Amino acid sequence: MSRISYVMIALIILLNLGFDQISKTIIRNEVNYYEIISLIGNWFTITKVENTGAFLSAGSALPYFIRLILLSVIPLVFLSYGLYMVLVKKDMPNMQIVGWCFIIGGGAGNLYDRIVHGSVTDFLHLDLVLFQTGIFNLADVSIMTGMLLVLSRQFIYKKEESLTF
Repeated sequence: MSRISYVMIALIILLNLGFDQISKTIIRNEVNYYEIISLIGNWFTITKVENTGAFLSAGSALPYFIRLILLSVIPLVFLSYGLYMVLVKKDMPNMQIVGWCFIIGGGAGNLYDRIVHGSVTDFLHLDLVLFQTGIFNLADVSIMTGMLLVLSRQFIYKKEESLTF
C-alpha cells in the first residue's frame, strides 16, 4: 500500500486542529456559560462549559501538578509518538495514518486549550433519549474518529489474518 504524502498528513492534522479551534473560538465569543442552544430539537444542543479535567471532567479535582502531568505532559508525549509513527514508520496502512492524524489533530486542539486557556472548552451535547453524551467538542470527535479508524483497521487486519491458512 502506498504511503500518504507528508502534505496530506499535515493537511489532515491541520484541518482537524483548525476546525476545533475555530469552533471553540466562536463558542467562547458568542455563547454564555451553560446557555442551551437547540440545533436539532432537544437531541442535539450547544451548551458552553470549561473542562479542567479529562473526559467528563475526570480528574478535575486533582492537585494542579498531577493534572499537569496527566492531562498535558503524558498527552504531549503520546501525540509526539503518534506523529513520529506517522512520519517515520514505513509499513503503516493508509487507514491507520489517517486515524493517527485525526487523533493528533484533535489531541493537539485540546492540549492547546489546556496550555493557553487552562481548560478545554466543551459545547456539544447529544440526547438520544436512550443514550446521552457528556458535553464534548470537535477535538473529541476527531480523537474518537481517529481511534475508530485505527481500531477498525486492526480488527480488519486480524480478521483477514484469521482467514488465511
